[in-house]
Amino acid sequence: MTTPSTTRPTVGDTVPPLRVDSVEADKIRIMALVLQDPNPIHFDLGAVRSAGLGDREVNQGGVTMAFVMNMLAAWAGSRSAVRTVDCRFSANVFAGDAVDVGGTVTAIREVGEELLVDCDVWADRGDGVRAIAGTATVAFPS
Repeated sequence: MTTPSTTRPTVGDTVPPLRVDSVEADKIRIMALVLQDPNPIHFDLGAVRSAGLGDREVNQGGVTMAFVMNMLAAWAGSRSAVRTVDCRFSANVFAGDAVDVGGTVTAIREVGEELLVDCDVWADRGDGVRAIAGTATVAFPS
């Protein structure tokens, strides 16, 4: 994992953003197999068209949320530092879409030897449509 931020977070700080340049159709199909997700919108373009969703595979919502978790883990230096993530899914991400992931620190509290940092988090498609919005808590050493 990466080195955690060396600066103590403060309310209003921006979480270092993450950009996924292009969600790959092959990876969407592989994740459908790995997750045993039978929904054909992840691997069958005919099903995508029949559902009125266009002509590109639909990324799994959990994979898009994993982009948020990856951003938080990179910032904190460890996946174990990500304590909670609570997201609402509001739009589909499709094969070929870019995804911009970001966050803003909203609160900080010390609990024992940890600094718990609450954040608003999001994932936007490259066209600016918000696909995920939510909150997260990340732990840093105090």
